[in-house]
Amino acid sequence: MKAPLRFALSMSIAVAAVLCLSGIHQKLIPAITEVSAAAAVSQDQAPPPPDQGPDPASVNQAEPSGPSYTTQAPPPPNQAAPPDQGAPTDQNPEDYANAPQPTAVAPDAPPPLPDYDQPPPPADGYIWTPGYWAWAPTGYYWVPGAWVEPPYMGALWTPGYWGFYSGGYMFYPGHWGSHIGFYGGINYGFGYVGFGYEGGYWNSGRFFYNRAYNHIDVHVVHNVYEYHAAPRAFNAPRGNFDPHASFRGGAGVQVHPQPSEGAAWREPTAPRMSTQAQHEQNYSSTHGQGYSENHGRPSTPAISKPIPADRNVHPQPQSQSHSGGGGHSDNHHQR
Repeated sequence: MKAPLRFALSMSIAVAAVLCLSGIHQKLIPAITEVSAAAAVSQDQAPPPPDQGPDPASVNQAEPSGPSYTTQAPPPPNQAAPPDQGAPTDQNPEDYANAPQPTAVAPDAPPPLPDYDQPPPPADGYIWTPGYWAWAPTGYYWVPGAWVEPPYMGALWTPGYWGFYSGGYMFYPGHWGSHIGFYGGINYGFGYVGFGYEGGYWNSGRFFYNRAYNHIDVHVVHNVYEYHAAPRAFNAPRGNFDPHASFRGGAGVQVHPQPSEGAAWREPTAPRMSTQAQHEQNYSSTHGQGYSENHGRPSTPAISKPIPADRNVHPQPQSQSHSGGGGHSDNHHQR
């Protein structure tokens, strides 16, 4: 065969091969795309985690009983709630006395909650109390989170919270009790997810720690379990979700007390201990804790040294319990 003829034949075969491969490639592109899309859908629709069974920390919630109560947190005494917060026309009068009254008033909103690491508990039986912003004449300052020796066996800590009413920001103090009360829907972390407490629970005189929410050293703490609670959808603030929201009402978290939290208000409780009050006072003038200095990043967000118990603090009926001032040696609380 002559050279020109062989060249022409080779070129024809090459062109045919290119056209054939092009057709195959065009058919493969949709197929590959479909496979990739299917894989993406499979990832987006991954099956939920296996059922973990009942939540052990559900025992931290009180069983609703007694008179019904409003789902609106009470305003301070002799002060009506602003219209956009909902007037508490259905408030049961006894719940005004049972709910904690504010201990501080600030003209400005508290700063967002900072991110920080939790130290491990020093031993079995200590309860985590999350950090929070406190108010002083010089402005907001950060009170470090700490492990606290509870004042009595079975005591759980309900954190304090800031609430917005009538153009001002008011701090409602935390307290000790058998069940978790209302703390404004604030997600303080480490098990305080805005409702209840997922960090652990009491059982037969021992406190069991949930490693899903706490930094645990199993060589020091022995009562340990792991349970991932379902997300709490109700603790999202109005508008854009802000997991660092530090106050309820206004532009902050929009939640109402749940029935179990109202029931916890009616149970015997105890105010924060004198050791906790001293802990707060210690950081009111500590360098690096004031917001004007740290701009939201406190020098000491948490402490590893535990706070000892004040054994003079005992649960009391509601007429004597919510004071926010700490215990006294004569077993009476500030009124």
